[in-house]
Amino acid sequence: MTHPSRMLPYWLTAPGALIALAFVAVPLVMTLSLSLYPFVPGGGVGEQMTIANFADVARDDYFHAIFARTFGMAFLVTLICIVIGVPEAHVLGQLSERWRAVSIVIVLGPMLISVVVRTLGWAVLLGNEGVINKLLLATGLVHEPVKMMFTFTGVVLALVHVLVPFMVLAVWASLQKLDATTEQAAESLGAGPWTVLRRIVFPQVIPGVLSGSLIVFSLAASAFATPAIIGGRRLKVVPTTIYDEFLGNLNWPLGAALAAVLLVIVLAVSMGANRFVERRYKQVFP
Repeated sequence: MTHPSRMLPYWLTAPGALIALAFVAVPLVMTLSLSLYPFVPGGGVGEQMTIANFADVARDDYFHAIFARTFGMAFLVTLICIVIGVPEAHVLGQLSERWRAVSIVIVLGPMLISVVVRTLGWAVLLGNEGVINKLLLATGLVHEPVKMMFTFTGVVLALVHVLVPFMVLAVWASLQKLDATTEQAAESLGAGPWTVLRRIVFPQVIPGVLSGSLIVFSLAASAFATPAIIGGRRLKVVPTTIYDEFLGNLNWPLGAALAAVLLVIVLAVSMGANRFVERRYKQVFP
């Protein structure tokens, strides 16, 4: 007979597991099952199961371009967040407790504001009549407004602003375990700040960079509000295409197929990156 104390962890995790099953696993299974049925114009979803939706996604260059744009954008946003987030988290660790608390509030404060509100703020900044263009025109640096709305660059800028706090949080957690004496030893041997950051700090915070990168990449690849507002109808990504298929074309099976492919690719990239970085990390720090 199983001792009651051994069952306690299972009873404690049961509510969370049931919630995850009800609100995550079941909808995913339903979405996958929907993608295996044909779309009948004017009649909704057909009855006979098929993989035609996935075949359409696989052979259509239109979808290839959208997926390439989506994951290229996600990789670029992740890279920029690493470049910004790692030094930012390291600087936070060097501040006094008082200024560190103020700085953390400044860094994480935007997370308290809706993504839609922040994105609309970027729309005000990036528009032809926006703050940035008005400053550029007033200073004489340009003679006509620079097009930043409805561009790839504008979407990347807005996504970096939205997602960089996640990178800072992940790297900050790893920095709490960092041995400060290693930095002091490197500085005593003549290493400069950039060398210390690159050769001492960064290798030891690789787990935090990895976890932050996976979060940022997943959120960037699946972002809807920011690409929809900043990118508009001209710059299609997979989430906005899924939205159009579901609510615009009413082609639910094709939209479900796109969602399933997006999920599989994000999981594959995340697991592959995790395996690669862990292997390299063990080689450097056996």
